[in-house]
Amino acid sequence: MHINRRQFIDATAIAAAVTVVPHHVIGRPNQVAPGNKINIGYVGCGTQGIRQLMPALERSDVRIVAVCDPNRGSDDYPEWSEQELNNKVRKFLDDPDWAKGARGGLCGREVVQEIVNRHYGKQKRSRKSSDCRAYADFREMLEKEKDLDAVYIMTPDHLHGTVAIHAMRQHKHVIVHKPIANVLYETRLARDTARETGVATHLFCSAGQTSTPTLCEWIWGGAIGPIREVHNWSKRPVWPQGMTERPSDTPPVPDGLDWDLWLGPVPHRPYHPAYTHAVFRGWYDFGTGALGDMGHYSFYQIFRILKLGIPLSVEASRSQYWSIRDYAWRKEINTVSFPRASVIHWQFPAREDMPPVTLHWYDGGIRPPIPEELEADGEPMPEEGLLFVGDQGKILADFMGDKPRLIPKARMSAFSPPPETLPRPIGEFDQWLRACKGGQASDASFENVYPFAETILLGLVALRIDKKLTWDSEKMEFPGEEEANRLLYREYREGWEL
Repeated sequence: MHINRRQFIDATAIAAAVTVVPHHVIGRPNQVAPGNKINIGYVGCGTQGIRQLMPALERSDVRIVAVCDPNRGSDDYPEWSEQELNNKVRKFLDDPDWAKGARGGLCGREVVQEIVNRHYGKQKRSRKSSDCRAYADFREMLEKEKDLDAVYIMTPDHLHGTVAIHAMRQHKHVIVHKPIANVLYETRLARDTARETGVATHLFCSAGQTSTPTLCEWIWGGAIGPIREVHNWSKRPVWPQGMTERPSDTPPVPDGLDWDLWLGPVPHRPYHPAYTHAVFRGWYDFGTGALGDMGHYSFYQIFRILKLGIPLSVEASRSQYWSIRDYAWRKEINTVSFPRASVIHWQFPAREDMPPVTLHWYDGGIRPPIPEELEADGEPMPEEGLLFVGDQGKILADFMGDKPRLIPKARMSAFSPPPETLPRPIGEFDQWLRACKGGQASDASFENVYPFAETILLGLVALRIDKKLTWDSEKMEFPGEEEANRLLYREYREGWEL
């Protein structure tokens, strides 16, 4: 049958109108239809990876279809306490013999693959639907898993940006444990890639804290007047830091560990257990120290409450180490690891109706001076905490902003909290899943958390430069400070460039 061009166009339009399915059924581009499960590739099968995995497996709206880690499996992972993680898995699987005889945490890709398959198998699904695939290389996972919707990243810090950017470039939604990356270039590239691709992103920090809107209501309502100072202190690190040189011995690479894949973009060096598992955090190349590990949790609150953007300047002081060599005291110069203790200061400009403010960070057991209000109450300074200093008073809270109170006690007793006017957040994972399905962006999307992610990384640079640094965020540089500017980037191993 012969038809002319107009008839063809009309017929095509009618067919399109008939076959279009509403967005709420199939989802928009890059989005998962609301009624569908989100197929997740899980990258990073260490201790924290397994802790986060178990609640994700219990969700009926997601499915872990693949897991990935350079380590096949081993029982040498440090736990928070003896058998802490193994006991959690035993309870989760209802198997008291899980990891029987293990020295430490039993982790790795085949271990996590078994946890996933056993959990889904208990739900009486078909064998085919309960099989989770395991990969050593996340790039192979992204290539072969055609139905993957999203990637959940629980690797050491130095791989966060690399995995996230690769996944987003393939239009996969991304959720990552803090930080976004451990160098600023990759953090900014991850934010920009999220903008360009439109995928849903989330940085695990504290976006689900109900104390955040409470503190906003108090402080925005003038409970202690304009804020001029904020003090935040942590007892971290609880892992090794302050090393002045890399390990010199070269033990063999453990069976089942692909050392090349574990290094990822970082220039090659011989394997050593001082780098892997939970101790990676202390090294410049692999971690982000105490500030990067813990600051994301508390800075989410601070930045939201005080409406902070990018700082004007940063400066830091750090612990030192001296040794006796050739019968003389020698200062050991540290070029490889974060210090055992540090203090960092950022200055922020005025914004909206708020004056300039200075943010102070302390770690390694260092704390700010005890406020006179606590002394009046006869209370000790908390081991960790968050202190807002206003023109008309002080608010003290737990490290992440929980249990806020005006000090001294008499001031809190006389305080009438304002009514709750701000919405309370849903859980972090729920926020991300909502965004994956086309809903509101997560409060901790890469776009939303970027200001404090940048601020933390500037603090890490300041720890390595013994001077106050002025920051130009638009140009992404410390003007006139070439040594500091080099630390904003990574030296990439061939084949890992971004």
